[in-house]
Amino acid sequence: MKTKVGDVRPTQLLHTYGVGSTVDLPHFAALVMGLDDWETTYGELVTEERLLRAVRTQLGQQVKELRLPPIAPESNDPKSGPLVGVPVVPFPQWFRCPRCDHLAPRSSGLFDLKTDMYRPERARYVHSNCQKTQGAPPAVLPARFQVACAHGHIDDFPWIRFVHNGPSDCRHELHLMKVGASDEAVDLLVRCGCGANRRMSDAFGDTAKQDPTFGCRGRRPHLRDFEPGGCAEQAETILLGASNSWFAISLSALSIPTQVDQLPQLVEDAWAVLQHAATRDIVTAFRAIGNLKTFGNYTDDEVWKAIVAKRTGAEAALEDSDLKTPEWVVFAAADSSRNTRDFTLREVARPAGFEAYFEKVVLVDRLREVRALTGFTRIDSPGDYSDPTEIPKELVAPITRGKPVWVPVSEVRGEGIFLQFREDVLSNWCRALADRDALFHGAHAAWRRSRDISPPDAGYPGIRYALIHSLSHALIRQLAVSSGYSSASIRERIYTNEGAGGTQPRAGLLLYTAAPDSEGTLGGLVALGEPAKLGYLMRQALENIRLCASDPLCAEHEPGAGGPVTLHGAACHACMFAPETSCERGNKYLDRALLIKVLGSSLPAFFEPATAP
Repeated sequence: MKTKVGDVRPTQLLHTYGVGSTVDLPHFAALVMGLDDWETTYGELVTEERLLRAVRTQLGQQVKELRLPPIAPESNDPKSGPLVGVPVVPFPQWFRCPRCDHLAPRSSGLFDLKTDMYRPERARYVHSNCQKTQGAPPAVLPARFQVACAHGHIDDFPWIRFVHNGPSDCRHELHLMKVGASDEAVDLLVRCGCGANRRMSDAFGDTAKQDPTFGCRGRRPHLRDFEPGGCAEQAETILLGASNSWFAISLSALSIPTQVDQLPQLVEDAWAVLQHAATRDIVTAFRAIGNLKTFGNYTDDEVWKAIVAKRTGAEAALEDSDLKTPEWVVFAAADSSRNTRDFTLREVARPAGFEAYFEKVVLVDRLREVRALTGFTRIDSPGDYSDPTEIPKELVAPITRGKPVWVPVSEVRGEGIFLQFREDVLSNWCRALADRDALFHGAHAAWRRSRDISPPDAGYPGIRYALIHSLSHALIRQLAVSSGYSSASIRERIYTNEGAGGTQPRAGLLLYTAAPDSEGTLGGLVALGEPAKLGYLMRQALENIRLCASDPLCAEHEPGAGGPVTLHGAACHACMFAPETSCERGNKYLDRALLIKVLGSSLPAFFEPATAP
């Protein structure tokens, strides 16, 4: 029986609570099921052909659609409307009674589900026959321990095997008790009615790594199955809600104008509907029911010819999956005559005092970003890899049992500021920083070797990326203070290419914010991109990172230095690091010494002349 148990925002289903992740509800935890269980009737089709081609490159040409998560139509009475949403199941399946410490699986029949149709957040399991309770039965809690492996598998903690130090047919009751002053594992004891008992501290560290009890079974609860062929990995114990239990693998694209003429662009924007037009008569029917309101200046014959041309061109461009190059071309051209409903830009003057460093500044008054979920990992973050295509296939957990024919996406609209660097100035500066570039490159290779990522030298973004990335983080902090948006809501999109292999060099930065609302954001970020304001903000941003609360330790930090290999120079949480939602590289390749003179640094800072008194 289906029961509504809570609410999350649609965008959270891509970033935080996607397929295979655990949603921490008020009274229990639930696992988001795979796409095989999703109801697509209420999932709106989304058109973004560039993103669809990139998804097909990862998942196969059988992927036909991008869809928003299913959303139920508005209804004042839950009883009258359809029960629509994303399917979940309780997970972990083991629960503990806080009154009597009884530990048992949901399948034991000891726990009853209580729901409230009008208050879904009150859904809970109760221990009806608790021996230590009089009156209302207590709500039970999910067991806070589970096991997972780096191959994307997750499972209930093996309570019976753990307490008995191996396989056992014992049917006695289990209890999870606190025997010390703290809630740490060393003060938790699992006790069986047969007398066996064991401390939870044995489930962690070197003891657990050698314990056959923790051999991974290859369980994929979001797909209701086990990995074909099993899994040879040793699972590790993790806490419920641990940050390393789920990492999204996603792709995102901006909806940029891809056509020069207006009619092909209108067809591109409405492709989610027009792709189903098999004949000219269907075009006429679409117009009759109001699906072609934006095509008032064109006849049905003209629209049909544009659909045929679009369909032919899409087949020809099937393998074109590059997402950032077309965006760079549009930003660099800054042609406002090609503005569309979802993409509006205008070029403005460069900020005073920084004309020598920037080729142009482009304000994006309106943009649309579509992000698709293509898979996920556990234990190891995909951020360790330079590109999603580098992640070994055995580490990527699938979102369907077979090959997916559609993937879930989120759609947001907002605004942004694009900065294009002067290539001649940047190239000369990069040559002067050859030693620092080699230091970063060595740290990059050591980082990949420490994680067994091969080849270790691949995927290095270069010193120009480190410069632009560092400026991005400095500006995000300053813009958050002045725009009213939190730093977590301002994102970066960096466009760099050193011109190797005959390609054109590029160096650009887009800082943008977006919201799921159809009207986007309110313009507070774009307003700060006007020349007078942007120049002041850049000066403030650079001056604020000249000194750090952690200096001199921060200023003296070198890429690759320290115990674990690090991929940043003079940067830390006090001065440069940004929230996970903002940074596209997980706070790696940062160094404020590249931007401005810092304590004890002799590097030629890129912006130092512009900030001199």
